[in-house]
Amino acid sequence: MSEQWIFDDVGIEHNDIVGKKCANLGEMRRAGIPVPPGFALSIEAYKKFMTETGTDVEIRSSLAGFHADPDKPANLVEFDEVSKSIRRIVESREMPEEMRSVIARYYQDLCEKCFVKDVPVATRSAGIASHPGQFETYLYVQGISNLLQNIKKVWASTFNPRSMIARARLGLPLESDPIGVAVIRMVDAKAAGVMFTLNPVNGDVSKISIGGSWGLGEAVVSGEVTNDQWVMDKVTLEIIDRMIASKACECIVDRSSGRVANREISLERRSRPCLTDEELLELAKQGKRIEKHFGVPQDIEWAIDGNLPFPGNVFFVQARPETIWSRKEGKSLLETSSRFGEYDIFSLVKKA
Repeated sequence: MSEQWIFDDVGIEHNDIVGKKCANLGEMRRAGIPVPPGFALSIEAYKKFMTETGTDVEIRSSLAGFHADPDKPANLVEFDEVSKSIRRIVESREMPEEMRSVIARYYQDLCEKCFVKDVPVATRSAGIASHPGQFETYLYVQGISNLLQNIKKVWASTFNPRSMIARARLGLPLESDPIGVAVIRMVDAKAAGVMFTLNPVNGDVSKISIGGSWGLGEAVVSGEVTNDQWVMDKVTLEIIDRMIASKACECIVDRSSGRVANREISLERRSRPCLTDEELLELAKQGKRIEKHFGVPQDIEWAIDGNLPFPGNVFFVQARPETIWSRKEGKSLLETSSRFGEYDIFSLVKKA
């Protein structure tokens, strides 16, 4: 397919075209890492929508004369109000017919590939630069109409108050921050979490650290739920340490809204590990493959599908270079580890 704003085969060379998240997912798929199937809308798709619908002109008009200081708490209300106004504009515009048709074709191909009519997908933002926690993700999106609307919602999230305030503080234009969108098959996760191919407490690259909980990974990444934690030897894959938490709630999807919600876990499941040793071993093996492919320690998000047999139910939904210890290259562990000694290994996780 020749459209230059939508892709079903990407790699790291496409980072500036589709955004880091999409590029990294495509790169992992090329390397044989289990990644949910899907496709990517490029940064150009964002620009195409804004230009062809005249939305960019309306946004500039809405921002004319808006000069609120982002560092004054009293001005936060102004940012919130202009954000709501612009997001309504973006979400209310009908997508151009050509875009609707092409996206529908890619979505239909994905449905056929998954053997599911109206396959549920996640729509995730993908910026050229890292924007942890700034933009929004929508889960369990079904059907082409819902998909088109949720793609617009992801684009509109570039105008949420967090994003606009961040741009204002950096002196960047408020009227545009183009992003890509990853559309990937939804993993119906029985358990999910994060994995570092080092120990994030002390930077020990001979270890792998895995944290997870029942349900979806969004709450694990944000630190909203209690995690089980394991530390494994990267060479032998032996489990060196484990801490099984009492997990009172799990993150699930409200399928009508695509929003996540917490649900109470039965007493019987609370103290059970969310992963078997067999699943831990598979995660660690794949983590080593991901690190070897990218060449540096990785910060990885994983999910175990509750409807598929092992090991075909193990998926990876994000990988990026670990940043905390990479920035401390050249310093001894004695210089740095004391700063993190009071944290458990997953308190350092960033929000996606």
